[in-house]
Amino acid sequence: MQVDECGAETGELVEEEEEEGMVGGGELGGCGILGVGVWLSVTQGNFATLSSSLPSLSAANLLIAVGTIIMVIGCLGCVGAVKESRPLLLTFFILLLLIFFLEILSIMLFFIYQDEIDHYAQRDLKKGLQLFGTEGNVGLTNAWMIVQTDFRCCGVTNHTDWFEVYNATRVPDSCCLEYSDNCGLDNPGTWWTAPCYERVKDWLNENLVALWIFALCTALTQILGLVFSMTMFCQSVKVETFYA
Repeated sequence: MQVDECGAETGELVEEEEEEGMVGGGELGGCGILGVGVWLSVTQGNFATLSSSLPSLSAANLLIAVGTIIMVIGCLGCVGAVKESRPLLLTFFILLLLIFFLEILSIMLFFIYQDEIDHYAQRDLKKGLQLFGTEGNVGLTNAWMIVQTDFRCCGVTNHTDWFEVYNATRVPDSCCLEYSDNCGLDNPGTWWTAPCYERVKDWLNENLVALWIFALCTALTQILGLVFSMTMFCQSVKVETFYA
């Protein structure tokens, strides 16, 4: 009888440790995302954003913000699981559920208003071209140079987008098939002509499977976190009721 009790107790301890690990696992994930964001911010500080209306919107800043939020929420869940604190477990559950619903809502709105988002994004990017090479916009300038070089494209919807910026028939040197100083003044036959917006969209579509796998893994982790946190919350309520 004692062996059975010890075995049951050991099983319960193992189960609790697994639940605590699942609930607190988000903290490590948040630390990882935060670390990548800080690394990008330090090493790629000049590569900021292509947007003129949202100058602080960059990959590094997004990762830092998301990583910090996930780490704080994961910390709440981990502490709540270890201390078996009902308020912390409930807070963790509510915050995680809120984030989960916001993610679903964002995806739905993206597909519903995809055309409007495309139109706004292209208009905002074209507006950002006017700031290319100007003082205080090093990040935006470097971002356009990197995008046009890596994706072998020029302009937002066409290389002629740059004609309005320079008020002349020329493009940045990063649009050239073979880079050289002032090559953007040469014949248009020496420039990339593919639109950058479409090239980036094509690249995202090519990696759509990987993006969906990442999204599904993230959603599964969140659902498991919700289930285990609520399970531990209910168990703590039963234990307190039993000993009351």
